[in-house]
Amino acid sequence: MVCGGFACSKNCLCALNLLYTLVSLLLIGIAAWGIGFGLISSFRVVGVAIAVGIFLFLIALVGLIGAVKHHQVLLFFYMIILLLVFIVQFSVSCACLALNKEQQSQLLEVGWNNTKSARTDIERNLNCCGFRVFDPNETCSSDCFRSHQCQPCAPIIEEYSGMVLRFVGGIGLFFSFTEVSRLENSSPCNCFTKQSLKF
Repeated sequence: MVCGGFACSKNCLCALNLLYTLVSLLLIGIAAWGIGFGLISSFRVVGVAIAVGIFLFLIALVGLIGAVKHHQVLLFFYMIILLLVFIVQFSVSCACLALNKEQQSQLLEVGWNNTKSARTDIERNLNCCGFRVFDPNETCSSDCFRSHQCQPCAPIIEEYSGMVLRFVGGIGLFFSFTEVSRLENSSPCNCFTKQSLKF
């Protein structure tokens, strides 16, 4: 039997929303795991990750209920929210892919200077002290500080930052295009005109 019309749109929308539900639960789980095992001590970072996970979960739930119950109002608001999320996600993904080395370095330095708890985590996990230079007079939570033979953190972070930004940008672009598919499948016209022809 060929997949066509409302049934195919409904099945695709349900499958994509189930995928987004799993992604949101994974995001919440990873944030909780990171704080539970002491890998992240910044409650701001964990709070943002959990908030994004809950937001994704609620949006996927609205889309799933709208598709299963054939609820036009829910699907309309779902489309509006998805369009806004698509614009933000596509813009952030393009910005991640477009940053050059100098811009990455400036961004990392601003982040380093503005977060004390994340700085402590980075120094402890990467076994480095300071951003550009190691100053033995400053306090540091890494193991190498006892011997006063630490290297600065900037070269270690910059080694991975380009790869991470490309990965995040690519994943963001992939999921932004799945949102276009969700927008197309959640269109009230697509979901209800074909069904309304069946008396």
